[in-house]
Amino acid sequence: MIDLYFAPTGNGLRATVALEEAGLPYQIHRLDLYKGEQHSPGFLKINPAGLIPVIVDPDGPGGKPLILNQSGAIVLYCAEKSGRFIPADAATRALAMQYFVQAASDISGASMTIFRLEVTAPEKSTANVDYFKKRLKDAFLVCEQALQGNEYLVGELSVADLMLYPSFALRRSLVEDDEAYSNLHRWADNMASRPSVQRGMAYAG
Repeated sequence: MIDLYFAPTGNGLRATVALEEAGLPYQIHRLDLYKGEQHSPGFLKINPAGLIPVIVDPDGPGGKPLILNQSGAIVLYCAEKSGRFIPADAATRALAMQYFVQAASDISGASMTIFRLEVTAPEKSTANVDYFKKRLKDAFLVCEQALQGNEYLVGELSVADLMLYPSFALRRSLVEDDEAYSNLHRWADNMASRPSVQRGMAYAG
């Protein structure tokens, strides 16, 4: 049984979606980030960075316990452990990693910056928020183009889709009524219809 240390952020939801899709048994330990529980001595022993998500797998590689943080690393670990979501074809796999990294960097970074500017920054700036919203929408357009004629980002369900979906679901309102993102909306509706994704995203509430 994998222990997941979790909060309902985009990063945390990537972990629950990946664990559910991979069919790996896990139990959740919720942390209240607003109360600072991620900085408690007990949690810092697991992840000195004080960040979620973290998984503790008692049956890691070679049967040895593994502690792993960073949502992208967790998504990849779940995919490798289950033997799914990493394309066998080398070219398709390379593209999956391209969109995986884009979701982990450009998209997640812009989304997190918007949150910090709107919620936690000591000084608020509408212009700065709008700038990062545009950056996020531009990154979504790259995914929109990849989904032209494709059910998933690289044609088959991969780590790229698992990495992207929670971030898009939480920021979908930015492009909700924009027909320029029609493929992305179709893809998101398809992802949202998957029972495993539904179970993983249920922790968002």
